[in-house]
Amino acid sequence: MVIIRNIPAAIKLLRDVKYFNKNKKKIDAARAAGDYEEERKWILDSTSTFGKMIIDQFGCDLHVYGEENIPDKGPVVIMANHQSYADIPICFAVFNKFQIGFIAKRYLAKAPLIGEWMPRIRSVFIENDEPRKALRAINAGIELINDGFSMVICPEGTRSRGPEMGPFMKGAIKLATKPGVPLIPVSINGTWHMFEETGIARGARIDVIVHEPIETAGIDRQEEKVLIDNVEQIIRDGVEKLVEEEKQR
Repeated sequence: MVIIRNIPAAIKLLRDVKYFNKNKKKIDAARAAGDYEEERKWILDSTSTFGKMIIDQFGCDLHVYGEENIPDKGPVVIMANHQSYADIPICFAVFNKFQIGFIAKRYLAKAPLIGEWMPRIRSVFIENDEPRKALRAINAGIELINDGFSMVICPEGTRSRGPEMGPFMKGAIKLATKPGVPLIPVSINGTWHMFEETGIARGARIDVIVHEPIETAGIDRQEEKVLIDNVEQIIRDGVEKLVEEEKQR
């Protein structure tokens, strides 16, 4: 019964993902030519449109706080909590000024259409349970950042499937500190209502706080350890605030 009830949502999602095919040749051609600026342009066109289509077609009510903290261009590292599969299109919709890719779990590589498109938008697959492979994924992300691409990482490593956040993987901070780019903490609440709450895909109110960017250039290892704890607390406090506001509505 659950599968049957999700068929309309699956059709919508597959239709929206196929939008990427519009820019596939342009993205591939720019990458082959080594024209990263052109590549980022067409990736952004695809992802921002996809994010907006998901919000519109599923009837989501998106509220973004701190939009003034979103820079006009990258590269930056966006660090967010992770409640749901829906966090990906929500980030696409919120960060619509510059290209973003994801440090994503390996199993998404096998997902229909999404598995093909994650690498195309400059995402990197990671295996959190194998430290050496996880480090290689972080290093691959750093190489992309050095080439001007922005990355999103969710240091919990897996979906919380609810409002309670899990602990952060400390090594995630290196994605920003090694290339020395600004780090933007992001708190998300409500995406778990879209699927994880009931197992049925649906629209929901989603609240996002974009916190002030943090400069990471030139910090040492000790400062790095303090920074990841500070960033986790910023994100956690933001989520708790959003959850409390949701309860009061």
